[in-house]
Amino acid sequence: MSQPCSKVVNLSLRKRIQCRMLILRRWFQRVLDRLLICSLQGKPIRYRMLPHATLTSPPPGCNPVGDFTPEQHVTPAPPVCHKRDVDSSSDLVALKISLLGDSQIGKTSFLVKYVGNEKEQEALQKKELNLMDKTLLVGGARISYSIWEVGGGNKSWDHVPAACKDSVAILFMFDLTSRCTLNGVLRWHQEAIKWNQTAIPVLIGTKFDDFIQLPIDLQWTISSEARTLAKALNATLFFSSATYNINVNKVFKFVTAKLFDLPWTVERNLTMGEPMIDF
Repeated sequence: MSQPCSKVVNLSLRKRIQCRMLILRRWFQRVLDRLLICSLQGKPIRYRMLPHATLTSPPPGCNPVGDFTPEQHVTPAPPVCHKRDVDSSSDLVALKISLLGDSQIGKTSFLVKYVGNEKEQEALQKKELNLMDKTLLVGGARISYSIWEVGGGNKSWDHVPAACKDSVAILFMFDLTSRCTLNGVLRWHQEAIKWNQTAIPVLIGTKFDDFIQLPIDLQWTISSEARTLAKALNATLFFSSATYNINVNKVFKFVTAKLFDLPWTVERNLTMGEPMIDF
C-alpha cells in the first residue's frame, strides 16, 4: 500500500502543476467549442443516435437504462484509419475518445454496450486495438465519436501514442473486483499523459454486478482507494456494469456535456451498494 500511495501523492502534485500550465491551451480549445455552443443556447438538449453506416436492429432484449436511450444502432467502422464514411457537412463535429486499462477488465464489453453492436464483441476481444464509431445529435449539431480501445496486453503499450493523441477524453478503466487493476491505472495514466495532457480524464470501475457480491468491508476499501485515485487524477469516478448497462451511457453523456458546457450534470452517489459516481 505504501508504494501506490506514494505514487498517488507525487502524481497529485505533478498534476496540479501541469493543470496550471495547460490552462491557456485548454482555453483556446474552449473557444472552438463555443462556436458550437452558440448554436445550442436556448434550445432543448436532445441526445440520440444517428445513422453512421448500415443501421442494424437493436439486439433482442436490449433495453438501455439511464438518461440516454439510443434510437438506432450503428455498425462499427473498420479499425483501419481515421476516415469517416459519414458525409463531410459542416455541422458534423468529429471527436476522439480513448479507453485504457489492463486486459480482461471489461473494456470491450463496455464499448460494445455503448455502441450497440454486441455481435462484434468476440472478434474485437482478439485485437490489441479496437475502433468503433458512434454519431449523436446534440441540439442541431452532430457529434461523431471515434472510440479507441487499447487491448491491455503487453503488446498493447505500442498503441497508446496513437490512441491518446488528439483524444478529447481518456477513460481509465479497472475491474472493481481486482485491486491490482486499480493500481495498474497509474501506469496507464503515466503513459497516456506523455502524449496527451489536455484530455478529460474519467476513472471507470467495471463489473459492478460482481463487485456488490464482495464482502462489505472489501467493497468499502476498494471504493475508498478508487475515490483517492480519482482525486489524484482530477477525474470523475463511475462504477459501471456492461452486463446490466449501469452508467455506461452516462459516462459518454457526461463527457459530451463537459466538452460543450451543456446544462447537464451527473448526480453524486456515494451510497455503498449502489453504483458510485464521484467528482
